[in-house]
Amino acid sequence: MNKLLATLIAGVFATSAYAQTTVTPANTNAVVKAEAKAEADVAKAEAKEAKAAAKADEKATKAVADAQEKKAKAHAKVVKAHADAAEKVTKADPEDRAKAVAKAEEKVSEANLKAEKTMIKADEKSLKKQVDAAADRATAAAKTEQVRAEAAADVHKAAAKH
Repeated sequence: MNKLLATLIAGVFATSAYAQTTVTPANTNAVVKAEAKAEADVAKAEAKEAKAAAKADEKATKAVADAQEKKAKAHAKVVKAHADAAEKVTKADPEDRAKAVAKAEEKVSEANLKAEKTMIKADEKSLKKQVDAAADRATAAAKTEQVRAEAAADVHKAAAKH
């Protein structure tokens, strides 16, 4: 037991003595070159990430604009259908007015349904493109982070050699 205790105490002293020694990083030519290459690689990756993010944002903005345009056209068609139905009811003879109103209501409801479907599909398409754009941005950010990690590893390898 005494030998074990003595070994443990000696190990603690040896570890503390080792921990107190200062390690100076070797600023050799290879390390400086590795750092410069790492910085260049990271800058290039960041530029690619910014370009991918801009492209993704452009896709998302275009998708939203397209959806708004389709929704506006669908709304215009509904308004026209309402106006046409009202005009037919107005032109109908008094004895045929009830029949014309029923027919007009049917056409208006069909136009409303068609417009709603169009608007839903436009929103769905827009949201899918926005999600794809977000995924593209996230992928670009992950690639940049990978380049940063690889660059740091290369610098550490160069420092470890010297």
